[in-house]
Amino acid sequence: MADLGVILGDLAAESQAIDDVVADLPASDWARRTPAEGWTIAHQIAHLAWTDKKALIAARGSEAEWQAEIEGLLATGESYVDDGAAEGAKTPPRQLLAEWRAGRAELAEALAAVPDGQKIPWYGPPMSAASMVTARLMETWAHGQDIFDALGVPRENSARIWHIARFGTRTRDFAYKLNSLAPPAEEFRVELAAPDGTTWAFGPKDAGQRLTGSAVDFCLVITQRRHPDDTDLVATGADVEEWLGIAQAFAGPPGAGRRPGQFA
Repeated sequence: MADLGVILGDLAAESQAIDDVVADLPASDWARRTPAEGWTIAHQIAHLAWTDKKALIAARGSEAEWQAEIEGLLATGESYVDDGAAEGAKTPPRQLLAEWRAGRAELAEALAAVPDGQKIPWYGPPMSAASMVTARLMETWAHGQDIFDALGVPRENSARIWHIARFGTRTRDFAYKLNSLAPPAEEFRVELAAPDGTTWAFGPKDAGQRLTGSAVDFCLVITQRRHPDDTDLVATGADVEEWLGIAQAFAGPPGAGRRPGQFA
């Protein structure tokens, strides 16, 4: 069973790593474009703050309250994620940063209090508290990558991304269903070189199809921050190659991802 306290600590550390990068930026740099079309650094932080607020509603509210939240969002149209980021990006940077800090702290407290076995509703399938924290870690890391890319700042990854890599393998079938495709019947073997040089392995050893390469590159692909062609990932098997083209660990419609050669 996943240790909720450990994942919460890793989420806090990942959030702080991004906080450290943006905290001293001049207000003008918050308007820098990121690789996400139409999104600035302010949009990225605003989106994290917005999603934390939604997760707080899911964690603390009743099923009826969450259903009302979903219905309210859908009534505004399918662009509610972009709209939420755009609205939040209008907030002065110091205030926006303060709101994100307060919101993520409140969410961590709420998720820590979720009883064992209780499922939390979400835009995709309902999740346990541990899975919700992992999803928040995955999204925080992904949007942080957009900020690092926008600033041209090198990123130091750690063992924290193990949670994201594991989440990526566990959402394989989810990605197929998002694209109206039937998931492969057999599991894949995924072997990844971790930031510390060790190997992380997922799936059966005797699987006929496998994926190997850098754990960082795998996380970049399943969060659609890099095109598979721009990574060192090696797919053995037609189904694995197909998966790399549609892999998506986050909820929502299929993403556009990044162009081949965009970060060459």
